[in-house]
Amino acid sequence: MTTPAPTASCAASPSSASPAAAVPPVVAIAHHSGFGHTAVLAEAVREGAADAGATVHLVKVDEITEEQWGLLDAADAIVFGSPTYMGTASGAFHVFAEATSKRWATRAWQDKLAAGFTNSGSKSGDKLHTLQFFSVLAAQHGMHWINLGLPSGWHSTTASENDLNRLGFYLGAGAQTDTDRGPDGVHKADIATAEHLGRRVAAQAAIYVAGRAAIAV
Repeated sequence: MTTPAPTASCAASPSSASPAAAVPPVVAIAHHSGFGHTAVLAEAVREGAADAGATVHLVKVDEITEEQWGLLDAADAIVFGSPTYMGTASGAFHVFAEATSKRWATRAWQDKLAAGFTNSGSKSGDKLHTLQFFSVLAAQHGMHWINLGLPSGWHSTTASENDLNRLGFYLGAGAQTDTDRGPDGVHKADIATAEHLGRRVAAQAAIYVAGRAAIAV
């Protein structure tokens, strides 16, 4: 006797879809902003991640509380942000980075996702070193780094300074703001690039959360 082929309704049984896969990912943005420019980028990352469906927490690392340490511990992804001062992240961010050694000792952030963004007054300003510092910090914790995922912009006669990734960074989001301008002077293209980073992190975190839930079933 021939067994009938499964119908569409029985092929996709309710048990095949895990409700946990619909749980929104949690993204935390651990940042320091000396003069407000990096805070603008942090907000842009937050907006991008929230638009992509993530629950997002903004954490100022120079004012971090025990409750906020708990938010970082519970997040699926942590995005690091700091201005670039003298070729690296700010002193306040370095203090935070050293304080994460307690998490390093217990592997509390093992296998979380990570990404980063930075701002300086120069087009380059050695921002790459700050992004590399973030990625090494993430690697020390056993985290998985998410790059910007954009080609470089503003590199031909037909390109524009209004392109996404106009400064051509790949490791993370790099922004440039004139030193004699306030937070309202952050370039619109850099804000849009930071929003892109937020959306990308949220999308990858959603895949990560869904995959982890599927494996647990």
